[in-house]
Amino acid sequence: MADIINLLPDNIANQIAAGEVIQRPASAVKELLENAVDAGATEIQLIIKDAGKELVQVIDNGGGMSETDARMCFERHATSKIKSIEDLFQITTMGFRGEALASIAAVSQVELKTRKKGTDIGTYVEIDNSFVKKQEPCQTAEGTSIAMKNLFFNVPARRNFLKSNTAEMRHIVDEFIRVAMAFPQLQFSLTSNNQQIFYLEKGSLKQRIVAILGQHYNAKLVSVKETTDYMNVYGFVGKPETAKKTRGDQFFFVNNRFIKSSYLNHAVMNAFADIIPTDSFPLYVLFIDVNPEHVDINVHPTKQEIKFDDEKLMYAFIQSAVKHSLAQFSVTATLDFDLDPNIQALDAVSKPFTAEQQRESTNSPLYKSFTQANQAHMIDKSSSSSNLKHWKDLYESASSNNESYVTISPVIPDDDDDEDDNTQTTQPQATASVIDERWQDTANDQKVPVQVHQQYILSQIKSGFILIDQQAAHERILYERYQRALQEMPISTQQSLFPQTLQLPPADAAIINEMLPDLQTLGYDLEPFGNNTFVVRGTPADIRNGNDQATIENLLEQFKHFSAELKVNRREQLIRSMARNNAIPAGKILSAREMQNIIDELFACSMPNVAPGGKFTFISFKLTDLARMFERGN
Repeated sequence: MADIINLLPDNIANQIAAGEVIQRPASAVKELLENAVDAGATEIQLIIKDAGKELVQVIDNGGGMSETDARMCFERHATSKIKSIEDLFQITTMGFRGEALASIAAVSQVELKTRKKGTDIGTYVEIDNSFVKKQEPCQTAEGTSIAMKNLFFNVPARRNFLKSNTAEMRHIVDEFIRVAMAFPQLQFSLTSNNQQIFYLEKGSLKQRIVAILGQHYNAKLVSVKETTDYMNVYGFVGKPETAKKTRGDQFFFVNNRFIKSSYLNHAVMNAFADIIPTDSFPLYVLFIDVNPEHVDINVHPTKQEIKFDDEKLMYAFIQSAVKHSLAQFSVTATLDFDLDPNIQALDAVSKPFTAEQQRESTNSPLYKSFTQANQAHMIDKSSSSSNLKHWKDLYESASSNNESYVTISPVIPDDDDDEDDNTQTTQPQATASVIDERWQDTANDQKVPVQVHQQYILSQIKSGFILIDQQAAHERILYERYQRALQEMPISTQQSLFPQTLQLPPADAAIINEMLPDLQTLGYDLEPFGNNTFVVRGTPADIRNGNDQATIENLLEQFKHFSAELKVNRREQLIRSMARNNAIPAGKILSAREMQNIIDELFACSMPNVAPGGKFTFISFKLTDLARMFERGN
């Protein structure tokens, strides 16, 4: 019987192994940048064409390689970092497995130019599908230049699974930022299609954070620094106002290696628990220095998932360090009281407490009874009769005339309320009977909806009543409106009197560029202005007026949230984001007409019962259910 098990050819084995390491152009960017850092470079250039599908090139001024090393580096498991099993637990470099270049060479066409410091001649190596096509001496600068061309040219099926250029470019920018953030003492640049996106000078960690995330963070960072015998933690966290609805600006580095850890992220979230909303995520860039013996980084091909020998200790230390920094810089939760202007205008508040008034107060019997020892329980008999007489007169007058009571009643909106009046005023009523009349009128008029806790709308129907979530309902209404706009008629634009300039991080600018045609259909008038800047000339006419820049930034946050949570196309993500961003929020007071409009438009939708994300928009209560609950049938 013939044998059926054979060894795979090297090029096929390399392609299979490459599938674990090189999943997209961004994977190659990460490996090549880390190799440049390990080579001791102080200046690193990343050049991209066609979102990395045509070219990914990294040029560094590091130590370079000899002729033999230039050839050996493309062999699988060829590495200068590990010589014995003990070295595996003392790793301080970014790479160590010797798989990156072999994997890149297996799925692309590679050109390498390198010259070792102190030598006059460099080496040129050309590799195609793991086979060396050319190796010869060449003239080149000290350091290494490696170019990966035509990714997955020999695996067309895998190339077809790559996303759009904008999506792939976003992943490349993410990997670039993670490496550049970890090494602020190095100079980095990123050029895409001959346009420079980043040029990061050498500097401090704070300067690097501000250069990458934006100048508006310069005054909104809180320093974190704690040192122990076991580990050190340093970096920055954002003040509460920098918290966003997405996780974008969150970075953990262990021994300068970017990692993903939901466990450690939870520690930071707990430190911010009482300062930011529960659905928001704080900004942080935190570095953890720990002995490599306490860390296992060899648990995932990308090395972004690691394990600690004592995770509970790490959790407690990070949470404590962040809390201590927030307290040290007085970043604590504050209470915001809206004072009544009528109260602020009173003499007791607005006018100074004169010396004469102070003397009168301190000489009064009441003041003395509380300031003299053992006198708090005493009553001055000489003045008690005269003082108490006024209280008795007030009590008797109130008892004799019930109408003198001041009663606060809830305001029930009428149908003729101004639809633009979004504020609720509370006025004293002369008698309690007025309250009964208002509620009785509302009960008789079944068409008047009632707002409950400024979040739900209660509306009576023939079989009972329904309770509508105002935010979810409006989100469904807007979602279907935007859906029709993309299919039929564009939404009109309200032009801004003073156009605003919007400066975005490169990753967000890439998202906006990708969505520009759809945004214009949905009513946004945006124009690229170069260098990740856009001019906002108008917004959809049917949304609330306000800060155009804040509106678009919020839209971007919602879009990134849906991109992470949903596996739907870009247009679907966009209209869901716009619906969520522009929907009436919980806590907004609505007039009767506004509530009725929401009810009418909701039930005119094709799917009125759920919001785009699947949340129920309303719950119905039948009279039979109410009778059963109140046991009316017994």
